[in-house]
Amino acid sequence: MATIADVAREAGVSISTVSYALSGKRSITEDTRVRVLAAAARLGYAPKAAARALAARRSQIIAVTTPLHPDTDHSAHMAFAMAVTTAARDHDYDTLLLVQDDALEGMRRSAATSLADGIVVLDVAAHDERADLARSLGCPVVFIGLPADTGGLTCVDLDFRAAAHEAVDTLHAAGHRTVGLVSQPADVIAREANYPLRIEQAFAERADELGLTHALVRPDLDAPHAVLDDLLRLLPEVTAIVLSTPTSVAVALTESLSRRGLRVPDDLSVVTVGMTADPSRPPLPFDSLPLDPALTCPVAVDTLVGLIEGATSPGGVTLVPPTHVSRGSVAPAPVPHPTEVV
Repeated sequence: MATIADVAREAGVSISTVSYALSGKRSITEDTRVRVLAAAARLGYAPKAAARALAARRSQIIAVTTPLHPDTDHSAHMAFAMAVTTAARDHDYDTLLLVQDDALEGMRRSAATSLADGIVVLDVAAHDERADLARSLGCPVVFIGLPADTGGLTCVDLDFRAAAHEAVDTLHAAGHRTVGLVSQPADVIAREANYPLRIEQAFAERADELGLTHALVRPDLDAPHAVLDDLLRLLPEVTAIVLSTPTSVAVALTESLSRRGLRVPDDLSVVTVGMTADPSRPPLPFDSLPLDPALTCPVAVDTLVGLIEGATSPGGVTLVPPTHVSRGSVAPAPVPHPTEVV
């Protein structure tokens, strides 16, 4: 069991400074107080005392839980973390990034020690263990994403259903009647990442309502160029594609179209849905309804700060309307050449 001396050694301060930080009875610098509380959290020392130390005044820190997976899109991952950080700074809060494999333990420590005033949850799965934990914590929590059961949770997300519907409607209005969806890899779907499932369901729902012929393919990240072959096997007459896929797959698809002599939008119209721009690459040359962190993260942080400061009540789902960015990748469906009669 850790002692106060262990915490002092870990934090690089005196035992008396640890006592002051945990009791709040003496004035110490904010940096020192946070360092001591972080050391106490790491060592599992006196979580109740640490919580009491912060009860009277806030840490001005927001924890962000966003575990890394083998298939994590690191550019999107960092885009969301930075958007949360930027929005937090607008409210004079700092952020603490929790990326350990055991996301539950990170949340528990943050809440138990009051190291952070509230928690933002990223990379949400349909059946996310963090949802049940959030319901039991005495700490404000806001999810950016929707678990299957949102009861008792506060959630903010892009309205992916509306985005998928708008993409299909746009293509239908241009005369397209055979439409394919290039979705996420099978591993992402298997771990029930929440938004790809919602996009797939909404795409199929709207295509069926409009009487369109449709199919979806899930790419193999080890062979991204094969996705066009897979789609053409399922839909030889395809004239339009909705992309909701990793950027590497979208780039590979563009190259595959060029190799086949297919032009966008003359031969195929393309719209992306729920994709986050990679700042290291030029923007994809397609119409998009993007998953832009600037749309959802400020709303989530505003909501969390309201909970922390008692200005708002917990619970409820906020869906942010999508924006449509036009880049000229949608054109009227090609007119099929009439079959010659001999």
